[in-house]
Amino acid sequence: MRRALAVLAAVPLILFAAACGSDDGSGTTASTGGSSGVKVAGNVGAKPTVTFPSGTPATTSSYEVIQPGDGTGVKAGDRVIVNLTVFNWDGKDNKVQGSSYDTKAPETIAVNEQLPQVLQEGFTKVKGGGRLLAVLANDAVQGQQQAAPAEPTKVFVFDVVGTRPAPLKAATGTETKESIKGVEVVNPGGEKAPTLTTKTKEKAPKDLVVKTLITGTGEKVTANQTLSVHYTGKIWGSDKQFDSSWERGEPAEFPLGQVIQGWQKGLVDVPVGSRVVMSVPPEMGYGSQEQQGIPANSTLVFVVDVLGAY
Repeated sequence: MRRALAVLAAVPLILFAAACGSDDGSGTTASTGGSSGVKVAGNVGAKPTVTFPSGTPATTSSYEVIQPGDGTGVKAGDRVIVNLTVFNWDGKDNKVQGSSYDTKAPETIAVNEQLPQVLQEGFTKVKGGGRLLAVLANDAVQGQQQAAPAEPTKVFVFDVVGTRPAPLKAATGTETKESIKGVEVVNPGGEKAPTLTTKTKEKAPKDLVVKTLITGTGEKVTANQTLSVHYTGKIWGSDKQFDSSWERGEPAEFPLGQVIQGWQKGLVDVPVGSRVVMSVPPEMGYGSQEQQGIPANSTLVFVVDVLGAY
């Protein structure tokens, strides 16, 4: 799925041909086929069924609004939350490459100049609850070498869940004065990164420990959401830092169901806007496998600002 999503950024300038779809009024969508001849059927909100025309795959990129939707419109600059299904249109098997309906993890896509032009235009024609068909071919690719092998034409079906509100800049709320014995966190206030110290002679906890340092006022995180967070991670006892989004200068985004167990369990029910400190035992982190900068069987300590959940 990730390789398929890379296509969205790998084709910088795509020409497009637009066509309108139709809705039979029953909640089931049906494509008129448009210029590509690809047909889409099924309910928005469920994995679609796609039928391909016989013959050679399309060589011209296009989009088609299958169902416009009746929610909030999408505009340039938005970060749109979608369920997507992607196919390789090779004229033979036309196999599905992946679907967020299978992974149960919707994707967030920035509608900006890094997207192919066909998608920049197409996304602005649908609203929440809508469905967009996009055919991405090898036409109009800047800098493409003639000797380079052509990629199979990709077919995407996007179901628009909604647009994502901008995440917070930092945790905001009431400080609790809670802590984990042996761990120190200094909150400087504002948007500055907290200081985490884990050099201690205290024995690491055997179980997952989560303490709220600042209680946010947003909705509580659920297990199936994608999070936007700032964080710093260190090794218990050594004060060795192995990662920090604050130092990279931008928050991290990820589906909560795709990270270590300590985060999956520790961040559920945390209100957006909160700052927490977590001690994660090895079996809920990376276990006996050494990771880059993390020795085997390490207890990990994180300070995390939950900036958004979608």
